Amino acid sequence: MPRPLIVAIDGPAGAGKSTVSKILARRLDFTLVDTGAIYRCVALKARRQGLALDDDARLEQLLGTLDVSFHVEEEVNHVFLEGEDVSEAIRTPENSLAASQVSSRPVVRAHLLDLQRRLALHAQHGAILEGRDIGTVVFPDADVKVFLFANPEIRARRRYEELFEKGHEKPIDQVLSEQNRRDREDSEREVAPLKPAADAVQLDSTDLPLSEVVQRIEDLVQSRRRG
Repeated sequence: MPRPLIVAIDGPAGAGKSTVSKILARRLDFTLVDTGAIYRCVALKARRQGLALDDDARLEQLLGTLDVSFHVEEEVNHVFLEGEDVSEAIRTPENSLAASQVSSRPVVRAHLLDLQRRLALHAQHGAILEGRDIGTVVFPDADVKVFLFANPEIRARRRYEELFEKGHEKPIDQVLSEQNRRDREDSEREVAPLKPAADAVQLDSTDLPLSEVVQRIEDLVQSRRRG
């Protein structure tokens, strides 16, 4: 069987990866694999069990029983951890920072690497994976690679509005500070740091409407199909 077409969308938080990926998956009838959500699930499970986020031995035990699945419903990609819908719980500011910490642990990345690849390679038509190291580590041979980024202040404003809608109000300065901290941790970690792949198309979403970002990436996919 031929391998499904793989689209890798990387970039920092707030760049629009999740929204763009969901729309693209619907338009292309591709499977969506939110790799960031998987790391967030690891962080949530570890926090619920009271584990230290740098305790590799305990994290390895946790990973052995990890059960994560996705279900898209009305353009919402629901994330399930052991049968529980944790779509909201994994995206609190506290869990986001914890996810950044556990994602720096080699034992975590090694275990989840196989899971991410399996989810994508079992896709019927094609797969879109969004995260921070898809084009560099998970699928360095992806058919289409995009690194999506935006001005830090714009990304913080988007995150602020998202938190506000969910009832998690906090000062915009705090949102920006936490975002900068996560950017720094993701970019400076020794294992799979956040960076664009050498052959990725870099796309600045700061001033682009969502529809244009989606269309540009879809054009890349269609061009690759024709090629």
